[in-house]
Amino acid sequence: MTATPSFPSRLPQVGTTIFSTMSALAQQHQAVNLGQGFPDFGCDPRLLHAVTDAMQAGHNQYAPMPGIAALRQAVSDKMQALYGRRYNADSEITVTAGATQGILTAILACTQPGDEVIVLDPCYDSYVPNIELAGATAVRVPLTPGSFAPDFAKIAAALTPRTRLLIINTPHNPSATVWSDAQMRQLEDLLAPTNVLLLSDEVYEHMVFDGQPHQSVARFPGLAARAFIVSSFGKTYHVTGWKVGTIAAPAALMAEFRKVHQFNVFSVNTPMQAALASYMADPAPYLELPAFYQRKRDLFLHGLQATRLKPLPTRGTYFQCVDISAVTDLPEADFCRWLVQEIGVAAIPLSAFYGDGFDQQVVRFCFAKEDATLLAALERLKKL
Repeated sequence: MTATPSFPSRLPQVGTTIFSTMSALAQQHQAVNLGQGFPDFGCDPRLLHAVTDAMQAGHNQYAPMPGIAALRQAVSDKMQALYGRRYNADSEITVTAGATQGILTAILACTQPGDEVIVLDPCYDSYVPNIELAGATAVRVPLTPGSFAPDFAKIAAALTPRTRLLIINTPHNPSATVWSDAQMRQLEDLLAPTNVLLLSDEVYEHMVFDGQPHQSVARFPGLAARAFIVSSFGKTYHVTGWKVGTIAAPAALMAEFRKVHQFNVFSVNTPMQAALASYMADPAPYLELPAFYQRKRDLFLHGLQATRLKPLPTRGTYFQCVDISAVTDLPEADFCRWLVQEIGVAAIPLSAFYGDGFDQQVVRFCFAKEDATLLAALERLKKL
């Protein structure tokens, strides 16, 4: 008999994610899936036509390693217009195979075994495995329970001589909170005397509600000088399956980023890049996105009034968190399984985003769905 050789796992603690589990349960029970964060509606047909045009024009071979020049320039122009900082399209912007690849590449580029990386819990589930793959150590600092505001005293206490990087995310998945100008300035002051780098996950940058601006790290010179800024075309243009994103960073940081990028991806889907560059000539799609998703948020919030679920404030993203304490004493994960099986709606427990599984009886819904999908879910949730 022959046997497959065994070897030590690089990620021994990682198993099937709650997202895969809940989606499988949703399919099994024919539930309305408001769990995973992706739209169930199509993108602008003009964008699809632009891809076809790019393919027919011959844009089907490898793109340049940093990305197509026209797309990098379009991103540079957008950041200048929205955030007041000009990133050099040649040396400070790189197109990535989605935001997740950009995050992993940034972590690999700037951390060494023995370095520490601070993450703010609850956080997106790729951060800590990425840190572990780099051989660095994740240091989890909790956001304030309830408000999910950054606790700067705790962040300051977590800083050590080994701290290489801090990861922040605004608008924030899963809590749907956003950082304010004052919070950004407080972070700027905190990091000023340190050599700590910053990774700012801003994939929901165009989903900020109630007239408030997105406080990009790019707006703050003391932060921008030490930061990798992550963005996502998939989130902005409803094409998550395309897996195209960008990283913006000062030239010295970007040079190190590209050293890794060229060997783990090299270049990104060419016709999609060409199409996005053409499509970005019209800023309306991303400028109108806050109103588009705010209407869906308000539709979902109105429907939740007929349930015993208590909505938490949603300032950005396309997620709505709710307090379930008036409905159940079950832990979040058990409630989500019950909700799929008995009510027919899928949600995600917030405890899945915490390293220690902290349970505060809050679950997350995604409202990036057709109105009919949201109304169907709300009709079922009335049973609660």
